[in-house]
Amino acid sequence: MVRLVLASASPARLATLRSAGLDPEVVVSGVDESQVHSHDAANLAAALAQLKCRAVASTIDDPDALVVGCDSVLAFEGEILGKPADSATATHRWRRMRGRSGVLHSGHCVRRGDREVIDTASTVVHFADVSDDEIAAYVATGEPLHVAGAFTIDGLGGAFVRGIEGDHHTVVGVSLPLLRDLVGDLGIGWTDLWGSQTTSS
Repeated sequence: MVRLVLASASPARLATLRSAGLDPEVVVSGVDESQVHSHDAANLAAALAQLKCRAVASTIDDPDALVVGCDSVLAFEGEILGKPADSATATHRWRRMRGRSGVLHSGHCVRRGDREVIDTASTVVHFADVSDDEIAAYVATGEPLHVAGAFTIDGLGGAFVRGIEGDHHTVVGVSLPLLRDLVGDLGIGWTDLWGSQTTSS
């Protein structure tokens, strides 16, 4: 079985991969994301994913290991939004986003040995017209402070997303269809990544 390494601290990404039959090791890159700049949200997401992937790959002494790096940003009304710095920022964002739409870009970089492939998946997100009280309660949970765009679709924020156009896995942070394509580009079959839990369950 192919050794799979996830270069991300995101519990949502890990849970998504595990639900899809994969059982990755988690190695957090610890890179300084502020060193990457771009005015294009999709390019920024891809560059951040590449930075994480390469940082972790450099620590793995196994040329056959498959390292996956991901990063997400939200493009909203001409701005690129990552994780909010504090509760006040998260509250301000939600007051702007409610009743409107943005595009969540998730960059993916997959590396095996000296070979590397990279791409970005994008999904339109339509936000519900939530009240000030709902925003305050949501921000008080702390969840929005840990995710790009200050929202989740697979957690407490799911009720505040009224619809999407695209792959919902992209919004969680890792697009399974795109990842399947990328590992295929490296000559690895998607089902070869399925772990033992898929046959024992």
